[in-house]
Amino acid sequence: MNRNHKARAVLLTAIEVFMILLCAGWVSLWLLKPTDLWTRKWRVAENTARASVFGYYGLNFVVQTKFSTFSNTLSNPLVVNSYVGILSGIELLGVALFLLFLAWTFYARISKDFRKLMPEESLNLKIWELKYLRVATRFGLLAEACLGLLLLPVLRGLAPFRLIGIQFEASVKYHVWLGTAMVLFGTFHGASTLFIWGISNQIQDQVWKWQNTGRIYIAGEITLITGLVIWITSLPQIRRIKFEIFYYTHHLYIVFFVFFLFHAGDRHFYMVFPGLFLFAIDKILRIIQSRTETCVVSARVLPCKAVELTLPKDQRLKYKPTSVVYVKIPRISRFEWHAFSLISSSSVDDETMSIVIKCNKSWTKSLYEIINTEREGESDQLKCISVAVEGPYGPASLDFLRYDHLILIAGGIGVTPLLSILQEITSMKNTKFICPARIQLIHVMKKSHEIALLSSILPLLLKRLDGKMHLQLKVFVTQELQSGSTLTELLNKFSQMQTIQSSVNRSSYAAHGLESLGWMAVITGLISIVFSVALIVFNHIVIPTKKASKKTKDRTPSWISDLLLMSSFALAILSGAVVGIVLRRRRLKKGNLAPIQSQNQTKNTTPSSVARGSRQEEHEIYFGERPNFIEIFSNINNPASESDIGVISSGPEAMNLSVAKACKQMSGGSRKGSKKNKQQFSFHSLNFTL
Repeated sequence: MNRNHKARAVLLTAIEVFMILLCAGWVSLWLLKPTDLWTRKWRVAENTARASVFGYYGLNFVVQTKFSTFSNTLSNPLVVNSYVGILSGIELLGVALFLLFLAWTFYARISKDFRKLMPEESLNLKIWELKYLRVATRFGLLAEACLGLLLLPVLRGLAPFRLIGIQFEASVKYHVWLGTAMVLFGTFHGASTLFIWGISNQIQDQVWKWQNTGRIYIAGEITLITGLVIWITSLPQIRRIKFEIFYYTHHLYIVFFVFFLFHAGDRHFYMVFPGLFLFAIDKILRIIQSRTETCVVSARVLPCKAVELTLPKDQRLKYKPTSVVYVKIPRISRFEWHAFSLISSSSVDDETMSIVIKCNKSWTKSLYEIINTEREGESDQLKCISVAVEGPYGPASLDFLRYDHLILIAGGIGVTPLLSILQEITSMKNTKFICPARIQLIHVMKKSHEIALLSSILPLLLKRLDGKMHLQLKVFVTQELQSGSTLTELLNKFSQMQTIQSSVNRSSYAAHGLESLGWMAVITGLISIVFSVALIVFNHIVIPTKKASKKTKDRTPSWISDLLLMSSFALAILSGAVVGIVLRRRRLKKGNLAPIQSQNQTKNTTPSSVARGSRQEEHEIYFGERPNFIEIFSNINNPASESDIGVISSGPEAMNLSVAKACKQMSGGSRKGSKKNKQQFSFHSLNFTL
């Protein structure tokens, strides 16, 4: 076993080094592209490759589709405000380097354009108009650079950011930044071009032009309009109120990329191809995984109008705390997926996994009504609710275990990923792993009935633990006045709820998760080979290759070449889908059918009675106030004055900002009179953007 682990570690290290080298090569291509060296040398190499088996496309594809990602971990917050959110030093460095790259690309291009400025006979422009048109054209290249990275942050199964400890919900903000920058650059590019056409009285002639060679302008206009629609419907004001509009309009990305290819041409398309290539593979594998449906094992209706669903899973499926699953219920919507944090731990339960859903929007309200209406008469059992599950997706490591003192801060339903952390730590306390000795859970809620969200860890809160771990709960109820009940009494009161078991006696497929990284690599390699071969074959069949001269290329309309590229890509993805389906069916057969554990009667979940000498006196509850995080952090009684304290915040953005500010202030020792300034507060946010 030790040899296998060592060999696997060496293999993973080699893969990471290889990916970093590929990333460096891809970045160097972007840096060299605006220079004269690129123009001279690449054209020579490209013309040489046309006479080979690669044909016209080969050299562009082989060289320009290699990429990777960063290899640094995020540090503590450096900038915290309501406009840009929470930014670490490394994130700021990454943003600065990307902006520097954009500035370099723009300067190198536009300076060369101005030196070789040639008036366009068809437009009859003045010098300033011609310069402005060149500036608008180069802004299109800035939008292209943003598009090249746009899809990388939203990869799930093939997520590159997981290698450096960034989960999907955290990397989504990079997708938002890149998308916003791309739309701004693209809008300036399109609007300025239309402006120049307008003042030269050529707008009617140019705007509908679909020429055989060069830029296809009408395709660019369709691309811009599609991008604007996607961006506008993804604004928080629309996304949070009408999630369905945001979800369905985002699928217009297919139209966007197709017409971008027609507008920009294959050379520019290859610069954004790596992200699209990985996204397509990731998407097809996720579709294959989620095609298998299962049934809900049991459901619990919580007093705070939330439901807890228990889903079957394969015993071999392991996941990390704070993992997320995507759930689709066909009875509500056949196409709509929603992400939920797991509250369970695979170290505690091998056969099931649980999620808690707050039912306050259209999709979740429909689920709440289904559970309440699908009980079967007097037996009060639940009919089969078919569910498709995608994931789980989680972190690559258990970083929270390295802290001696762990502070978990949650706002409302944001407590769900923190519950999985507590479940995991509890299961590991009797093992050789070193776990945090002191844990403080701070739960901020509007109403006291939201205490029911803690029902899954109720035994952990009430019983006296051994000396290896100390857990304290602090509850802040912001919209209620003082209550005569103690925290323990409220826990007992709101944790008395009914567990409704499924009445289905047949078997159902359990969730198996994604394919292994090895098989994903095999499928990715297969798709790359099929795409290359198909592109070469189509190139030699359709496009004349005699002497491979420039005139030969001009005989074939550019949109024909674009169609060949799309056909090759579709054929390659189809071949990968076939392999993925075969692997999934084989995995399901090996895993056998997982029986749904049903019972003949419902069971009431009631907390254990609180024995004398329990830990109830250690927990605290406050009514009508919000937590002062500076004060809470200052009052930490930690024997190790120079220890590293982990702070994990999960909740509304405003609360996460407050926690991040407090961590920044305490870690800097800027608070006057503070005796804790030698303690380092390491901040982590689990706020889910979508």
